[in-house]
Amino acid sequence: MRLNYKRLGLLVLAILLVVSSWLGIAVARSGLEVRSLHKEGIPLLYLAPERASEVPGVLVAHGFAGSKQLMLGYGHVLAHAGYAVMLWDFDGHGANGTRLQRYELQQNLDVALQALLEQPQVDPNRLALLGHSMGSGIVMNAGIRDRERFAATVAVSPTGANVTPQSPRNLQLQAGSGEGGFVSNAEQLLAQAGGEHTNLAAEQGRELVVIPGVEHITILFSDGSHQAALRWLDATFSRANGSQYRDLTSQRYRDRRMAWYGLHLLGWLVGLAAIAPLLTQPQIPLTTIAPVQRWAGLILAPLTATTGLILLSQRFDLQNLGGVQVGGAVGVWFLIAGLTWLGVIARLPRPTLRTVELGVLLFAILWVAFGAMAQVVWLQWWLIPIRLRVWLPVAIACFPWFLATGIVQENIGVGKRILWWLGQSAALIGGFVLTLNFLPQLGFMFLLLPLFPPLMGILSLVAGLLNQAWVYAIGSALFFGWLLAAGFPLSA
Repeated sequence: MRLNYKRLGLLVLAILLVVSSWLGIAVARSGLEVRSLHKEGIPLLYLAPERASEVPGVLVAHGFAGSKQLMLGYGHVLAHAGYAVMLWDFDGHGANGTRLQRYELQQNLDVALQALLEQPQVDPNRLALLGHSMGSGIVMNAGIRDRERFAATVAVSPTGANVTPQSPRNLQLQAGSGEGGFVSNAEQLLAQAGGEHTNLAAEQGRELVVIPGVEHITILFSDGSHQAALRWLDATFSRANGSQYRDLTSQRYRDRRMAWYGLHLLGWLVGLAAIAPLLTQPQIPLTTIAPVQRWAGLILAPLTATTGLILLSQRFDLQNLGGVQVGGAVGVWFLIAGLTWLGVIARLPRPTLRTVELGVLLFAILWVAFGAMAQVVWLQWWLIPIRLRVWLPVAIACFPWFLATGIVQENIGVGKRILWWLGQSAALIGGFVLTLNFLPQLGFMFLLLPLFPPLMGILSLVAGLLNQAWVYAIGSALFFGWLLAAGFPLSA
């Protein structure tokens, strides 16, 4: 099949979208100095205004299964407002290959602090802390331990710390309205810290900010959270409405990099739509799969996967399976669920060398579409060697699930494809919630729940464009395995 005018137009549109998105990212970085550093084996990222001098410094700590990239929204907002910001990967996270040992995470912060103090733009007498979830506890403890050094602490989705009315100085607590447990915990911390006080000049300011319409992950991309933190730090350092550096940008910077990321992803999907007919030919299934088989398999799969993990937990440490916290257990869940679904379907199309080649090509396209910009926006996408060793085993474990969903979505219309997307998302969310009910030690599986609907929606679109189960399964499994290997921490 040739590239007709319609598909050529789609390809041109795709190129324009991708180029525009990268220009948007470049504009977001304009006026900033951005440098990658390494100190004592810890990867760091430093952001500061260009030509800055004697500006306040802020340490920004990520949460469990996060990375320095996930906190870049705060980094950009603060740096554009005239702060020098240091972000880093805790042990076992992102590009840090040291296995996770929780009692050493405070030492990671100390290394980041030394790296921040070594930057000539930083005023060592004006320092602050900001952390999310696991990182919130670490920065609160640092603010308590070294009260005189840190003038303010911002704890986003806070965990726990022995806060008092005196320490840490100027404590702001944030939580999303969609993360009820963290709101309750923040309220308890606020009471423990002496209740709300707005007089930051006395160094005992305390407040709780509930960010509407966000939950544990989306709060990190919320302009409300970014601006609340900036307002608190500006008040701490008596920088009313910003500094000379903010004036250089003519208006307050608001982080829109995730919108550019979405545009980049859309561009690649439009490009895939343009070239998909050149890659594959329509498939006619040899046998018909009854609807009851398709849906029975989808309903039964999460139940058997949950049961399987419960039985395996009696003999294996699922939390650290395969050297990756929780990620290995997720792979096993998908393996059991996928094999169950394939068993109920009882039909397997025959793979060919061509479908394998196209599956690898699909993975390459998905890898670039999701990951090329993720590295500078929200996720440590480049896998360090220790994570690369995890990738293929996890991808192989996930393969049966994607083969099953690829089979049931062959040669169906748009309406049925939307129905399958909704059904698959519901099955995954319900299955993981059921698993967590019996295996609470795998609690950080909940990080995947918000990802399932958009991710499975995009992959269902890809399945429709290609309409070949093996191509879809190989590409999707390799991609999803990469995502798991990139996200979850390395265990001890």
